[in-house]
Order: sequence, then structure tokens, then C-alpha cells
Amino acid sequence: MLRPERMSKVSVTGSKGVMPTVIETVHELNLLHLSDYDGSWQGFDNGDPIEGAEDASGELVTVRALESTLNLDADEADSVPDSSAIESDWRERLERVRTRINELDDQRGEVREELRQVEERIDRVEPFAELGIDLDLLTGYDSVDVLVGEGSVADVEAALAAADEVRAYETFTGGDVVAIVAAPADGVDDEGLIDDALVGQEFTRHALPDTDQSPTAYVDELTRRKHELESDIEEIDTELEEIKREEGSFLLALEEKLTIEVQRAEAPLQFATTERAFVAEGWIPSEYYDEFVTALSDAVGDSVEIEEIERAEYDRHGAPTHAAPVPDEGGPAVDTETDEDAESESESEPQKAATDGGQKQGQSHAQAGAAGGSGAVTMDDEPPVVLDNLRPARPFEMMVKMVSQPKYSELDPTLLIFLTYPFAFGFMIGDIGYGILYMAMGYVAYQFDSDAMKAIGTIGLWAGAFTTVFGYLYDDIFGVHMADLGLEWLPLAGSLTKGLQATEWAMLWIVLSLVFGLIHLNLGLIVGFVNELSHGLKAAMYEKGSWILTMNGLFVWIFSLHLVNEKPDFIVGEESMFAEFLGFTGLPEVVGIVGLVALVVGFVMVGIGEGIAGLFEWPAWAFGHVLSYLRMVAVLLAKGGMAFAVNLLVFGGYSDETGYTAFNLPTYDVAGYEQDFVGLVHMDPVWIGIPLAIVVFVLGHILVLLLGITAAGIQMLRLEYVEFFQKFYEGGGEEYEPFGHDSAGTQTRSQTAD
Repeated sequence: MLRPERMSKVSVTGSKGVMPTVIETVHELNLLHLSDYDGSWQGFDNGDPIEGAEDASGELVTVRALESTLNLDADEADSVPDSSAIESDWRERLERVRTRINELDDQRGEVREELRQVEERIDRVEPFAELGIDLDLLTGYDSVDVLVGEGSVADVEAALAAADEVRAYETFTGGDVVAIVAAPADGVDDEGLIDDALVGQEFTRHALPDTDQSPTAYVDELTRRKHELESDIEEIDTELEEIKREEGSFLLALEEKLTIEVQRAEAPLQFATTERAFVAEGWIPSEYYDEFVTALSDAVGDSVEIEEIERAEYDRHGAPTHAAPVPDEGGPAVDTETDEDAESESESEPQKAATDGGQKQGQSHAQAGAAGGSGAVTMDDEPPVVLDNLRPARPFEMMVKMVSQPKYSELDPTLLIFLTYPFAFGFMIGDIGYGILYMAMGYVAYQFDSDAMKAIGTIGLWAGAFTTVFGYLYDDIFGVHMADLGLEWLPLAGSLTKGLQATEWAMLWIVLSLVFGLIHLNLGLIVGFVNELSHGLKAAMYEKGSWILTMNGLFVWIFSLHLVNEKPDFIVGEESMFAEFLGFTGLPEVVGIVGLVALVVGFVMVGIGEGIAGLFEWPAWAFGHVLSYLRMVAVLLAKGGMAFAVNLLVFGGYSDETGYTAFNLPTYDVAGYEQDFVGLVHMDPVWIGIPLAIVVFVLGHILVLLLGITAAGIQMLRLEYVEFFQKFYEGGGEEYEPFGHDSAGTQTRSQTAD
């Protein structure tokens, strides 16, 4: 379906005494998308959290912190019990688990800190151990300067030799480490002597470690301590893993329980309340309204008043354009100043219908009185969006949401993407072998326990299926023709042709890509026209109808016989691609003239509707966007050419007098062909040629396979987002998130009801 699921605005009004029961029932139903009270009603304030909300929030933070410490994921738990089955003494159990985990985590932190310090000491001492000089020989001198570090010995010695302040020096090396001893010239202080001489040199200085041991012994001692600390960390991690296995399910179930409690306890923050009453508003799929009313009535009886305020469609600017009839009865008595005064006002004030975005039809008297009778919209009145698509198309909703959630007033483009994206992908790649691999990749992605990965996997399955179908028609299996494999007897196999040798067909693909672009862009403009109809037929004609006339008028003329001699031969005429393959030379001349008239009329309408800016956009919208679809031909020919090149390297090839190249396969008769290239499989010696051929074949086709995803996948995605969406799509809608623990459950139920 192109329209999002129909939504109803619902108001629930009652006394505060039944509010906890109402919240619990609504939460279990998982149907109502709550609207936030904006504080604009006189005498009403946002509600306060239910008692215990702060404690539940603190406990929830504790549980999530423990899960983070344990790196606990729901997928890792053997089984997660229902949150309602948690024992009554769960607080004591949580405290025991928290204490033990925190103790172990603190121990692990202390050990890790000591390990870090030990590793730093090892890093400082290792250069001296590598040097092989005792530490006491590197310090305690009054007449010479000593320095140890890493750098070029030649550069160091050159710098020391060039320094006038250095009278004599000596270097000792061990591996990359250099020890320098330098004596100062007469009258020069030895402190910092070497540092001054090495200014500008790339030299890393090492501080002298504080130990009485030899460097080698000290490193050995530190290394032993490092291993002890690493062993301690492993023991702590093992104990934490044991706790994770024993208490993981409990923590996950407790998180679910506390999440529900916090959601319920904080729900009044979205309500409008007085000392004795509350009003809650929200959106619900219209088909579930009766279920919603029945459940609340069973829970609290007549203690609440439930109203369907409106059931409306919205234009793209958020203004209500239609409201279904709702009961024309007085609303409930609500305490604004006193319950009695509010009841009197609600019984005496008449209802008002929404006609201009003001007070909503069916608004209760209590709400109207609270609003001061001003007719102002007092709660968020933009409906959330529940996309309502056929099951095969639902994974493609992800591609729409990557841009933005559709507005409630917009047509949902998911179905159109489902119909065009896999088809275009398959057209561009068109190979049975690649198609099967794409489907296999999609199947693997679908196995992941993630909605996004399942959607990607399903899209991959569809794209792979169309790639396989087009590959069958193109007669391609990893770039090798089925006829070369002896499969030419299959029906319709090789009905089409692509690749480097498909010269005539390539011209046809150019023309058909333009036709596909015209169809695709017209779909977008028609959807945009329907969206604009909410502003009136005139607005729709100027906004979208003008571009429909302009673009189609131009290309109807291009594909017509009017001035046929002035047009490229491959587009129209006796030598056109349509004439050669379909027997169609072009549209009649009179149709072309009508197209020119439509072009001029559309151009004028663009100028009237969008002004000078629209006229400057005319070349892109009427012509350039259609030409963008030529990228499909580029990908089709490029991928075919790449597969051809890989196979030519592997198998070699022969050419006949027409220039057609046949791969040197055992199944192919190359008699009468001239050998062009000796493939790797035919190289001598065979024990080198065949393994090399296998490597080139596998790696080459993997490269083509992956480039197919980036080329065909991204290029078609660009055509969807830039050329197609630009014709109609605005987005910016709010996603339907019902008040309840499993926000996805209701959406799934509503979508599977078709």
C-alpha cells in the first residue's frame, strides 16, 4: 500500500484514582502512541511520576551497569524467564550479585593498573638490558655526562664531533640502543652537555630506571610479575563469566521488569492532570480502536471516558483535511478549578468541528474549557506513521527510513522501490553465477538476529534473484556463455546480450535505460501530483503537472518521426534500435508535434508556478535527470567487460573474421578461429598454469562480484534517492512507537493483518 496505516487520535479522561490501572492496561495493550502534554491548558499541569519511579530508575541503572560490566547480551543468555516470574526477593538477590560483581570489577581494575605500571617499567628497563651495561656504570660521574637512548649512531657521533663544547666522547651500542659518554671542553659544565650537542637530532632519550639490580635481572623480575598479574586477571574474568552464566538470565529478566515499571511510573509526565483527574491523548491504528476501548472498559469500567477525537488524513503541511464522524456528546467532568465547575462547563459548552486546523472535532468539553475556549491545539496533533506494506516489500522500508520516515500525509514509496530496485540491479549485473552468490550472501545476512540485517538479507535475495533471471536471459554464468557450455538448448537462454561484444545491443540498452528512467521519474511525479492534490488541482498542476508535461513532451518529441533526419539514427528511424529489435521506427510525426506543444505548455506553467528559478532548473528536471539513468548501461557493460577480461586471462580466446571472441573451453569448437591469447590453463608447465588460473578465476570474479554491489547497488540507490525521491518525497514523519514494553510488537501485528 502507498498510504501509511490510518491513525485515530484518542483521548482518555478519568480520575486519578484509576490512573495506575489505566496506565498498566494501556502498557499491556502496546497500542497507544502517547502525545506529550504541552502545558497550555488552564488549570492543568504535567503529571508527576507514580510513587516508586525514582527507586525503579535507580535499580534499572544498577542492572544495566552490571550487564555492561559482564558484557552481557540477550543473545548470550541460555533462556530469559518472563519478567513476571521473578521471585519476590529479587532485591536481595540483586544486591548480592551487585556486591560480588563490583568487588571483582574493583579487583580487576587494581590489577590492571598494576599491570600497566609493570609494563611501563619493562619498557623503560629493556633498552638498558639490551645495552648490556650495569646501571651503576651509567651514573655517579662528576666530570663526564652520560646519556642512553635510541637513534642513528652515525648521526650521534657526527653531532658530538661537531660540538665545540665536547672535548671527547665514547659510544656503546646494543641493538638499537646507544650509550654515550662525553667529556666537556675546558671551562664547560658537563651537565646537559650531550643534550645540547644533539639538538636537532632524532634521538629518543631513556630515563635511568630506579633499581639496584642489573637491567637483565630487573626485566626478568618484572616479566614474572607481569605474568602473575595477567593470570590474576584471567581468574577474575573466569569468575565473572561464571556469574554471567548463573545470573545473566536473571539480570536480563529484571531489566525487562524494571523497564516496564519505569515506563509505567513515568507515563503521567505526558499527561495533563489536576489534583483529582487526568487527560491523556495519543494516536492508535484505527483498526484497533474497538479493542483498545474494550480492554480499558474491562479494566476500569465507567471510571474513564474514551473518545476518538479524530480520524484524519493530513496534507503535507500538517493541516487536517478530513475527520471521520465522532460522537457528539459532552466530555467527562474534569477538575480544573473544582470538579463541579468543570462538569457544569462541559455540559453547557457546545462542540466545535475542526475546519482549519483549530479545535479538533470531537474535542471534549473539558478540554475545550481547559483551553479557554480558544480552539488552540493543545497536544501534538501530527499522527505518527505506521508503514503498511505487503510482506515482500517490508524489508525495503529500511531504504526509505535511511532518508527519513514518511509523513502521514505522504504516499509511502516503499512498494515502488521494491518494484524497481531489484529489477534495475539485476539488469545491470545479469549473471547466473553472481546472482546465486548474491542470494547466498543475502541468506547468510538474513540469519543474523537483527532487523536491519534481515532486511539487508532479504534485499540481497531479491537482487540476486533478478540478477539470476537476467543472467539466464543474457546467457551468462560468471561471464561464460551457456552456449559455450553446451546449454544452448534451454528455452529463452541468450535471448539478450551484454558485454564488450554486444555492440548493437549496447545501443539498445542505452535507449531502454532512458525509457526506464522516464517510467521511474513519471512514477515519482505522479506520486508528487497526488500529494499536492491536498492543496487543490491548480497547485498540483503547477507544482508537478507542469514537469510531467515538460519532461514527457520533450521525450515524446525525441522518440517521434518529426524532424527524424535531424535526430541520431539509433533513437528513431529505420536504423534505430527499436526498429532493429522491435520493428518500431518511432512515434508518428503528429504525436511528436503534440509533444512539442506539451513541452511549451509545461515550460510556461513552470515559469508561472515556480518563477525564474524553475526555468533555470528546467534543463536538469526535463532532460538531465533522465540522462542520469545512462549510468545503468555503464555498469552493465563495465561488469560484463570485467568478467570477460578475467575469463580471457584464465581460458584464453579465439577470434573469428567478425571479431567475435570465443573462450578456449573444451566444450567449444574453435575451428576457423584465430588464437588471440593463450590462457593460464593452457600454460606450460601445467602444474603452474592450472593453480594460477584457479587463483585468478576465483579472485577476479570475487572482485567483479564485490564491485557489482558497490556499482549497481549504489548507483541505483542514488537514482532512487536523488532523481526519484526529489520528485515527490519530503519525509520528516514521526515513527509510531506505542506505549508498551515491545514497541515493535504492535507494528508487526498491524502490518500482518492484511
